[in-house]
Amino acid sequence: MSEYSAFDRARFFEEEGTNRSARTEFARDRARVTHSSALRRLGAKTQVLEPGTGDFARTRLTHSLEVAQVGREMAVEFGIDPDVVDTACLAHDLGHPPFGHNGEKALNEWAQDFGGFEGNAQTLRLITRIEQKVQSSEGQSFGLNLTRATLDACCKYPWTREHAVNDTGADRSIKFGVYEDDIPVFEWIRQGAPERLKCFEAQIMDFSDDVAYSVHDFEDAIVEDFIKLEELTIQANEDAIVSEIERWNGSRIPRHELVSAMNRLQANPFWLTSFSGEPAQAGQLKNLTSNVIGSFVSRTTQATFASNPSSSFARYAADVVVPPEVEAEIAIFKGLVSYFLMSAKRRKTYYEWQRALLTELADELLATNGEYLDPYSRIQWALAKNDVEKHRVIVDQIAVFTDAAALKLHNGLIGSKRRTL
Repeated sequence: MSEYSAFDRARFFEEEGTNRSARTEFARDRARVTHSSALRRLGAKTQVLEPGTGDFARTRLTHSLEVAQVGREMAVEFGIDPDVVDTACLAHDLGHPPFGHNGEKALNEWAQDFGGFEGNAQTLRLITRIEQKVQSSEGQSFGLNLTRATLDACCKYPWTREHAVNDTGADRSIKFGVYEDDIPVFEWIRQGAPERLKCFEAQIMDFSDDVAYSVHDFEDAIVEDFIKLEELTIQANEDAIVSEIERWNGSRIPRHELVSAMNRLQANPFWLTSFSGEPAQAGQLKNLTSNVIGSFVSRTTQATFASNPSSSFARYAADVVVPPEVEAEIAIFKGLVSYFLMSAKRRKTYYEWQRALLTELADELLATNGEYLDPYSRIQWALAKNDVEKHRVIVDQIAVFTDAAALKLHNGLIGSKRRTL
C-alpha cells in the first residue's frame, strides 16, 4: 500500500492520547463519519426522489454508502488507503440541504449577497466546524477533526467562490469548495498541494459519485415509473432525449459521441425495452446496473494504470483517467433522468414549491432573531457581528435539516401564521 506520512495523518487541532486501539488514524476518520449525526440525517434527505416516494428509491444515505463501496474497491485496486477514500465518499454529501440539488439552488439564491451556498463547501464547513465531536478548552469547535489526507480527499472543488467555475450541467450552478471564513482550515489542508488540483483520493471519490448516482438515479426513476423505456425505441423521442442530454452537459460532449454511447448502452445484454416491475425484469434491471458500474470502473481503472506506469497513486502522485466513452455513457444516464424527471413539466410546480418553502423558512428564521435555531446555531447567532455572519448562521441551520424537519418547522412557523390570518 502507498505510504502516507505523518504530515498526511496530522489533525488541525492536535489531540492527545485518544488512539488507544490498533486502528489507524484513517480508520478513526472513517469511524467518526460513520457515527456522525450528519450521516444519519442523510437517510431522510432527498437524493433525486424524496424519501417516502416509494420503498425502493435511494436516499442521500444509501447513495453515499453505494459511492463508498465503489470508491473503496477502487482504492484497494490502486493500493492506496481504502479508509481515506471510503471516508471521503461517505462524507461527500453531508453538506447537502433538504430537497437535494433543488434545495441547494434555493439556499444559494437566498444567500447570493452573503457568500452563497454550495453543497461541497458546506460539507467542508460541517466536518471541520458544525458537527460536534472535538472542541478546544476554550470551547472552539473543530468538527470531526479529521486528518489532513482525509479532509483533502473530501475537497471536490479545492478553491473559493472567488475562483468558482460554472458547472457543465444545464443549471450552470457555481461550483466551489470553501467559504471565505473557512479559509484558515482549508489552507492548512492544502499545504503543499498543487493549486486547484484534486488529490487522487478526491478524484476517486468524485468518479465514484458520478458512477453511482448516474446509474442508480436511472434505476430509481425506472422503478418509480418516471422513465418510460419504451419511449427510447422511438427514433423521434431518442433524438429529443439526446438533445436534452447535450443541453444538460453544456455541449461538452459532442452529439455524435452521445449517440454512440446511447447505442452501446442499448446493446447491453441486460438492457430493457420496458419495465413493469415483474421479478424477472427487476432482476434484469439490477444486473444492468451492476454490469454497467463494473464496466465504468474497470475501463477507468485500466486507463488510469496505463497512464501511470510508476504504480504510485497516493495523494498527488497520479490522476484518475476516465475514458471519453465512459464519460459519454455516464452523461446518457444523467441526461435520461433529467429528461424524464428533473426537467419534466409536471414536476416544475413541485420543485418551485420546495424552493419557496426553504426561502420562506430562511426569511422567518432570520426575522425571529435566532429564537428557533438549534443550540449550536443559537450560539453562532449570538456571536455574529454583521448581516453576512447572521445569514451564514441561517444557511448552516437549514442545511442541517432533513426534508421532514424543514417541512415541520416551516409548517409550525409560517403555516400557523397563515392559519390565523
